[in-house]
Amino acid sequence: MHTPRRLSLVGAFLASAATLVACSPDTLPGPGAGAPAFAENGPVLSQVPAGQTLPFLPIPTSAACVAGGTSQQIVLPAGYTSSIVAFEGTGFPDLPDMNTVNETGRNRGQFLYRAHEIGANAGVSVTDLVSGLTSIVAERADWERFDGIAWTPWGTLIAAEEVTASALKDPTQPLAEGGHVYEIDPATGASWVRQAVGARAHEGLRFDNKGNLYGISETGPGYIYRFVPNRRNDLSSGKLYALQIVTDLGDRTGWAQWVLLDSAASEINSLAEAAAKGATGYSRPEDVEIGTSTGSDQRGNNILYVALTGENRVIAINLKPGPQGQVFVSDYVRNGVNAPVDFTAPDNLALDKAGNLYITEDPGGSAATGKTLGDDVWFAPYNRNSAAVALPAERFFTITDCDAEPTGVYLSLSNKTLFVNLQHRGGGDPRDHAVAIQRLRDVNFLRAGN
Repeated sequence: MHTPRRLSLVGAFLASAATLVACSPDTLPGPGAGAPAFAENGPVLSQVPAGQTLPFLPIPTSAACVAGGTSQQIVLPAGYTSSIVAFEGTGFPDLPDMNTVNETGRNRGQFLYRAHEIGANAGVSVTDLVSGLTSIVAERADWERFDGIAWTPWGTLIAAEEVTASALKDPTQPLAEGGHVYEIDPATGASWVRQAVGARAHEGLRFDNKGNLYGISETGPGYIYRFVPNRRNDLSSGKLYALQIVTDLGDRTGWAQWVLLDSAASEINSLAEAAAKGATGYSRPEDVEIGTSTGSDQRGNNILYVALTGENRVIAINLKPGPQGQVFVSDYVRNGVNAPVDFTAPDNLALDKAGNLYITEDPGGSAATGKTLGDDVWFAPYNRNSAAVALPAERFFTITDCDAEPTGVYLSLSNKTLFVNLQHRGGGDPRDHAVAIQRLRDVNFLRAGN
């Protein structure tokens, strides 16, 4: 544990982010049908049905990026503002990736936790959103590339290594070939490896309302996983499954089942075990999202959203069992269908209480490689008429640093603040940032969770 050090906190704020879409019926098709064409050159908001409005005026194009630039480098819609929560430095290591808050218990929503994607000595940091103090919760010399992070229903943290071939072995798991999921006590920093979840390159992690844990393997072909604990609120043992399409309606969508994996083999390499059991592979699945965190019980608890970075689309898995207990997989947002053709490399996801999905991009590139456009964050409106496909996606904001990418998009519990990290920043001040984005009317909220 490190002694907390006060870091810069720009603006007194707290709470949580831009949402609120009033939904009305539309004409998009249901599961299995084709999605509507996207009118790329139509007027702004032309794709929103009568009676439904977006909570912002979309950014029309991705910003031209510059090497470095101003401190925050975010182009926001009118009526929104951003504040820096923490700078990279003491108590805030390099490469902040995913975010969560204390979603349950006392002072819920007051502490913002981040996983740090460092090659060695990775860990978790926390910012007290009331005091502005940032400190390290836990770090270990053999932890590699912490990426995914989530708050457990019983009040601990889980953080995951994005490692296919482990260079720094956990001493208790010498045979494991990939990364692990660790459970961490946020009060003490004590940690436990949860090897039953499987060894692989982890990233996004989310629990459903039954206590099952969903995740992915990023390296290709990547798979989508479901872990069912033997005892609720206990990740030390359980059954691991991988998704398998059984009725392909096109490009690995359609009816699917969860195939059981061998526990012993998965603790060594759950990527290889999923392949051996015939699971369906996708190109770079990275984040998963479900309505049990900061979303809505009515709009999202039965839907698992998965970002497929290598395929320029986000799929939706309807977890409500259908024929023979199967689940249904559909294209929820797809480049050139219900998103513009410059919707590329969707990476991280956040769901709001109205059922709308925020999506970050990670197309790669830098000033050194000649990158000319910034990375964007998109907004996919909830479709009241069909859980299988979103209304056409709109650009919420864009960043102008040629080297940086937005990571770890996360809505606060009140949905009035959208947290995002700016990772790999370039220019004269290359310190990574954690940033809070709010509507101007919400910036005076002073208590977490409001």
